[in-house]
Amino acid sequence: MTRALIFVNGNLPDLAAARRLIQPGDLILAADGGARHALALGLVPSCIIGDLDSLAEEEAKQAVARRSLLLSYPPDKDETDLELALDYALERGCHQIRIVAALGGRLDQTLANLVLLTAPRLAERDVRLDDGLEEAFFIRQHAAISGAPGDIVSLLPWGAAAEGIVTEGLRWPLRGETLFPERTRGVSNEMLTAQASVRVAQGMLLCVHRRRSFPEAPASG
Repeated sequence: MTRALIFVNGNLPDLAAARRLIQPGDLILAADGGARHALALGLVPSCIIGDLDSLAEEEAKQAVARRSLLLSYPPDKDETDLELALDYALERGCHQIRIVAALGGRLDQTLANLVLLTAPRLAERDVRLDDGLEEAFFIRQHAAISGAPGDIVSLLPWGAAAEGIVTEGLRWPLRGETLFPERTRGVSNEMLTAQASVRVAQGMLLCVHRRRSFPEAPASG
């Protein structure tokens, strides 16, 4: 199945960490000014989508010269550029989507980027905001977390209590407990191994995974 990387016009704190997110065969998309991050990583977006108000003219020329498709929308639209890019990826059957540089910067934009991931149409897809250092995603039933011992994992109930939570591979395990949105019990857990898992019977959890280090890529050959 095709996996998509969508670059957004937010903060990208570490290019080296972001580079490790790239996998062969990824569909590279950019939401407007997010193209600058893709270009900085040496990637050519297959498509740049949005009202193009954040994309410098020189960046647009560079992308078009390298065969990027520009999909331009009017500034007076109901969707953010990221929502349009996400629609584009879904229409192409992408079941894994990583949204890069969508964290930090304007708080309203960051929250809007997170809220997009709660859409019911994404329930069967693996869609995460990820800048290489930190990833954020929603857990509706089950999710796996790949990282390293010492990584920080926070589980935050979204909108209502999340019930029947079972975790594996975390320092402070949950064994069917309930987390409440007005309490902070799920904040700052730690991974014990390179893999952890979370199951939830009822409700939805926002998972924020902060990497202390990024696993080294396997040697080629």
